[in-house]
Amino acid sequence: MTTDPVGRFLAALDPERREAIGAKAPQEQERLAAAWERELEADDELDTLDELSPPAAEAEAARRVLERESD
Repeated sequence: MTTDPVGRFLAALDPERREAIGAKAPQEQERLAAAWERELEADDELDTLDELSPPAAEAEAARRVLERESD
């Protein structure tokens, strides 16, 4: 398992989105990964989900970040 934020963020995405985000500039990937980490830290609901399933919490945080980006 990778420990760098971008790698963890990409791993939390579904394959189609992983490919699309992986094609973006490294700075954009880092910005999204930072937003993803903030989402994981800030949301209490994700804390509960993280206790049950860390991958599910990471995937949900990634979905939320990308949803906000598309608005």
